[in-house]
Amino acid sequence: MSKLGKITRRTFMVAGAVVAGGVAFGVYTDRRTSANPLTVDAGESTLNSWLIIDAQGVQIVTPRAEMGQGTQSTLAALVAEELDVAWEDIRVLHGPPAEAYYNGAILAAGLPFADYAKTGFQEAIGENLEFIAKLLKFQVTGGSSAMADGFVKMRMAGATAREALKAAAAEQLDVSPRALKTENGEVIAPDGRKLSYIALAAQAVEHMPKTATLRPASEWKYIGKSMPRLDMVDKSTGTAQFGIDARPEGLRFAAVKMNPRLGGEMRSFDDSAAKTMPGVEKIIDLGTGVAVVATNTWLAQQAVDAIEVDWGDAPYPVDSTAIFDVIKASFDDDPNAVLREDGDAEAPLPQGATAIEAEYTVPYLAHAAMEPLNATALYTGDALHMTVGNQAPVMVQKNCAKALDLDVEAVTVETPYMGGGFGRRGEYDWTVLAARIAKEMQGTPVKMTYSREEDMRHDFYRPGAMARFKGTVKDGKAVTMDGKIAGQSCAQQAMGRWLGLPASGPDKAHLEGAFDQPYTIPNYRIAGHLADLDVPVGFWRSVGSSFNGFFHESFIDEMAHAAGADPLAFRLELMRDEDPRSYNVLEAVGKLSNWNGPKPDNIGRGVAFTYSFGTPVAEVIEVEDTGDGIRIKRAFIACDVGVALDPKNVEAQMFGGLVYGLSAATTGEITFADGKVEQGNFYDYDGLRMGAMPEVAVTVLASGTAPSGAGEPGTPPAAPALANALFDLTGKRARRLPLIEDFDLIL
Repeated sequence: MSKLGKITRRTFMVAGAVVAGGVAFGVYTDRRTSANPLTVDAGESTLNSWLIIDAQGVQIVTPRAEMGQGTQSTLAALVAEELDVAWEDIRVLHGPPAEAYYNGAILAAGLPFADYAKTGFQEAIGENLEFIAKLLKFQVTGGSSAMADGFVKMRMAGATAREALKAAAAEQLDVSPRALKTENGEVIAPDGRKLSYIALAAQAVEHMPKTATLRPASEWKYIGKSMPRLDMVDKSTGTAQFGIDARPEGLRFAAVKMNPRLGGEMRSFDDSAAKTMPGVEKIIDLGTGVAVVATNTWLAQQAVDAIEVDWGDAPYPVDSTAIFDVIKASFDDDPNAVLREDGDAEAPLPQGATAIEAEYTVPYLAHAAMEPLNATALYTGDALHMTVGNQAPVMVQKNCAKALDLDVEAVTVETPYMGGGFGRRGEYDWTVLAARIAKEMQGTPVKMTYSREEDMRHDFYRPGAMARFKGTVKDGKAVTMDGKIAGQSCAQQAMGRWLGLPASGPDKAHLEGAFDQPYTIPNYRIAGHLADLDVPVGFWRSVGSSFNGFFHESFIDEMAHAAGADPLAFRLELMRDEDPRSYNVLEAVGKLSNWNGPKPDNIGRGVAFTYSFGTPVAEVIEVEDTGDGIRIKRAFIACDVGVALDPKNVEAQMFGGLVYGLSAATTGEITFADGKVEQGNFYDYDGLRMGAMPEVAVTVLASGTAPSGAGEPGTPPAAPALANALFDLTGKRARRLPLIEDFDLIL
């Protein structure tokens, strides 16, 4: 077994600060019941922060954003499971910005511990971080944390409401609440009398308990079943309302042009040509860019493009070569963190051992959501209303209020469906621009929409990174792995942007996917080197695991081949005594893919495994040499999500994660020249298209008592599984991404 459970002095200091914070103010905050933020009209009742009952029935309020991942349907199922509401009667709303909707799980997941090997003390530290999340009103959708955070909260919301409704019915029927049962939105007495939730709601408000008994898994009728998505009909018929669909009366449209040298100033601009263009109503100086308000989006974008601007320089090296020189140079400095150190990675080479080493490089990546960034804002002079697809409504509310010098309570944020987020909509920069534009158009609603180019060239990118690995193998087994990972810290930047706080302690996001993998290697060290660069970076689907999965699993594969071992069997041996859950997942993907079955000479097969967001995922990819190029032929995925709340939705998330990972692996790359991002649209920042998609099979295991992540864990193994398959086919190792630069892929 590894020594990941040990507590280093530095980690103890970080943990101690968290625990002390919990003692000082967190416990009080946690014990204080959050105010119910829901407001209701006449004839409506709200029993708690997650439920509204009106004349039509039950509305379930979900605190996490819906961006295609099925979160709102599954969270609603958790409430409905305890409340006894018919599935077809459920309506879902997104909750407003509020303390009640804090996400404790996402902060706890940021602690520098390996999920599979947490001690009781480490779990306690995570619980204290939940207090901090509540204090900060940390209402965020991200980190594959929605189900982990909501699993108990949402069921308890339904259970307490159920008991309140039974208590109200007991008063009216003059029976004991224990004699009553609930079904399909009604309370039913032993003699068959029924009272609807609608009729009981107003009275039930007076009977809300603080807690209630949750039903055992054996009684679940929704959880663990594949339920129809609640948004399926609207999205299939084109009636679902996304942020970009907002159309309030009197709407005007805005486009922006910001400095393409990210973080640079705007020295001056000439808007003389734009002023006379059709439909233009106002040109606004934003300080670091300009905006045009017009009668439609196209006219606004045409006009803003006509504005000539003298831009200042970027605060980072001017091109990709120079940027990666800085990243490479950080290897020469002492590591910022060593999050795994088993044995002695610098021990002399054992007699008869084989030494190997490799250097890997991955590029910066854009989020490239299908729906470009947009926000609709109405400023009335003393209040602001925002309609914007976002992953962090409290952050949007707070920063828009600050920008307009309003009280936070004067800003309302409506969160509609969004066409992808992947972490980008966890920021707030574009919403502040929309608010500032709206202030210049007081009394008129304005929708600001980024052009595709503006969106892609003003991102908070997945950091580019490099890795240097050394290893030794002997007698078919791993003896040493010594890995160093260099790149920017998205966590440090985010903490500064979001909370105005300097990041302290070990940076898990920089090393996750490498230090926290369930392999038993006698001498095993993973160190992080942070590059001092000001390229804007942020959280991207699977964060550090997106690049460390490629680094770590590519090198594990190289070690297996150096040891003369089968790549799957080599990994299984390393996992056997480390984590049974991961072992079972890897074994399952071997069976699913018929790993040991016959394989034609023109087929390459690769395997990779990554433990991320509490979920072990293994993937096998097959590639085919067609004679005209190499095609990705088939993909197999096995995962263990603890409790599969909705198995089909878990499958869909694994499928989507694979696609996102393969897109990045094959063609994804953001490059810089003259301080500017060179890519601007899908013609030069492509994704995997339908014709290039492999056949995919997914098997979902569920060996736990609580759910773990599903939205992101399918992404990290995709790149190394494909790279290892290409090696199996061609004998050539992939040491850099995107793969299209070194392999003749049919895409």
